[in-house]
Amino acid sequence: MKKVFGNLGLRGVAKLTTLVAGFALAGAAWAHVFPQKQEPGAGATVTSPAQVRVIFDGPLEPAFSSLTVTDASGKQVNTEKSAVDQHDAAVMTVALPTLSAGHYKVNWVAVASDGHRTHGDYSFDVK
Repeated sequence: MKKVFGNLGLRGVAKLTTLVAGFALAGAAWAHVFPQKQEPGAGATVTSPAQVRVIFDGPLEPAFSSLTVTDASGKQVNTEKSAVDQHDAAVMTVALPTLSAGHYKVNWVAVASDGHRTHGDYSFDVK
């Protein structure tokens, strides 16, 4: 052990171990993915969009990530399942039927490719 760590001593080895563990935990925290851009955007007022598209800051696990859109009464309006883009794993979309004027909420679940899960929501209005 002395050949590997030189003259660090037990205290030095303990500090080094703590430092390495801290970096490992920080790396795990960075593994969560979050939305970077939404279309339609949060708080936007738009004509009926054909889809909702959310771009995340990292690749998603398609089997466990999803988007759903609900109306003001909480009823789900998308009839198709959301999908992660085959060419860009950080992009998820869900097709929408023609929406009438009103308030809509997008609920997202994003599972990073390493298994870390995040979720949230945002709203937009259709004029």
